[in-house]
Amino acid sequence: MAARLVRRCCWRHFATFVSTPSAVAAALLVPPGKVPMPRVLPQAPFALFHTSSPPGWADGFSVKEQVDDGRNPEYKVIGELIDTATSPQELFQLSELHELNSNQASLVITQLSRLVVEKKLETESIVRDGRFQQLIGIMDSQISQVWNNTLVNLLKSLYSLGVPCSRREMQSVEQEVLWRLRRLTFRQLASLAEFLAIKQGKENKLLNEVIKKLELRWTELEGTRTVVTLMAKVGHVSPALMDRLEDKALELAEHFNPDETRKILLALAYQNRRCVPLLRALSYHLLQKHAELSLGVLLDLIFAYGKLNFHQPQVFQKIASDLQPHVPAMVPVEVTRCTRSFALLKWLSLPLFEAIAQYALDSPKQLSVAHLCGIILSFARLNFQPSGSEDFFNMVHEELQGQLGSLEPQLLTELVWSLCVLQQARAPYLQRVLAPEFHAHIRGDQSLKAQNLQLKLIHINAAAKLENPDYRGPFLPLELLSTAPPTSERVTQLQSCLREALTGLLGSRDNGRFDVHTLYGWHIDAEMVVTSENKPLPVKDFAAPHLLHAEGTKPLPPGARRVAFLRWEFPNFSNRSKELLGRYAMARRHVQAAGFLVVDVSR
Repeated sequence: MAARLVRRCCWRHFATFVSTPSAVAAALLVPPGKVPMPRVLPQAPFALFHTSSPPGWADGFSVKEQVDDGRNPEYKVIGELIDTATSPQELFQLSELHELNSNQASLVITQLSRLVVEKKLETESIVRDGRFQQLIGIMDSQISQVWNNTLVNLLKSLYSLGVPCSRREMQSVEQEVLWRLRRLTFRQLASLAEFLAIKQGKENKLLNEVIKKLELRWTELEGTRTVVTLMAKVGHVSPALMDRLEDKALELAEHFNPDETRKILLALAYQNRRCVPLLRALSYHLLQKHAELSLGVLLDLIFAYGKLNFHQPQVFQKIASDLQPHVPAMVPVEVTRCTRSFALLKWLSLPLFEAIAQYALDSPKQLSVAHLCGIILSFARLNFQPSGSEDFFNMVHEELQGQLGSLEPQLLTELVWSLCVLQQARAPYLQRVLAPEFHAHIRGDQSLKAQNLQLKLIHINAAAKLENPDYRGPFLPLELLSTAPPTSERVTQLQSCLREALTGLLGSRDNGRFDVHTLYGWHIDAEMVVTSENKPLPVKDFAAPHLLHAEGTKPLPPGARRVAFLRWEFPNFSNRSKELLGRYAMARRHVQAAGFLVVDVSR
């Protein structure tokens, strides 16, 4: 206190000679020795000890001292010089000309970090500079006198400048921040948590302590910006904090602007958090308040809904109608992202998808093979055939010619499978994936990826046999068909009801089969044989070419026919039309081609 009193007395006398801040600034920029001026006196010896400030103080000083220091011409002018510095050399010169206190040294380090980011400067030369080391020493000698906000910015600046965490001064700053966590404002804690989550990761000890404080003080959370920032940058670190943030976001749902709504939905999507009340509230206010949305917001919204498998038909309709005018100006990656998101949601907007098909026709050279494949896969998932189907697929075949060999096996299989769904698979595509050398590497592979690949190859093999009469081979070998992975679905309520109803109708289980796995890779929920008068016959007595091992050998009696029950149930399927499901459409065609009368079963 004695040192501060002496310093203020000196400046009070100095102020009689230099009465304006501009004059003070001019005096401060003159090197010592040319114009005599009072120097900042060193602190008393006892102040050099690293002690935390008393709990009653704010930002390292009492409230009264903050007001006094705000009126101090020297402190104010030095602060202005630090803020207006445009190069590291100006800041280093300032530190050479004047004796700075720890708070001022911290401000200089923070400004250095800002200049490094703004001007993309190299940090290594700055950190190794002797003047920077002096600033570190000044800051560390009186770390307890650094104000709270300055201290938070100082820690972030040291991390950004790449100061090693093993240095004693760096550990001293981290420890000081740790001691002061209870005295930091909620906004300061949020800012620090955001930075540490990005730069240091989940394992950082200080980050964990900051998050604990945020969890305890979550009722202080105010403002949409802080909620959005914490959900997007910190929520993945702490599920408990994310729960609180979701509750707060639900309260503030009507106040979010479109960009904030977008960030919240993306945060939920990336963390796979399907908070239905919050999603419904955001969707409602999105429709009620925001008439026009930008292209970036629209694409991110539909991506988030697709990732979370959350269906809001009115929102989808708005997004699709708003996206349609943007299609001609989109870049290929935006087009493929858009189609993929709608395909995941099983939502088909005919005007939008027609516009996307026209985009591909108008600018085929702008689309890479990967982008074109992405569009075809999305069309197949929704079983979408453009109105100019012939022109579109002629363009597709032309662009893919000579490119099949460059595709990864997984993508090539998905592409040919999608073309089979759309009934556009030509012989070269089939030959490429059904060749023995193509599928040799998946034999004996029990991984889930290999099993899915094998199942799609079986579907392609079925399409080659049942829908391409001019195709002469090759086909998959019987041993590959016999090792087809069975579907591992749990029995649904619809399946149980179907079995119960059919068992009563058939009179005997011998008159029907249930859960039939065919040579074509498709699963039939139930199968029966009926006479011309629709009376059931024992199915086991008759030959079954759709099975690997049939129990019977008799041909069907004249007028008899096979009946297959195919179930389709999709709880979140918005457009209640099975024709929009490419996979189901192909299964139905193949089962019909195998001689069955298909009965669609749904809720």
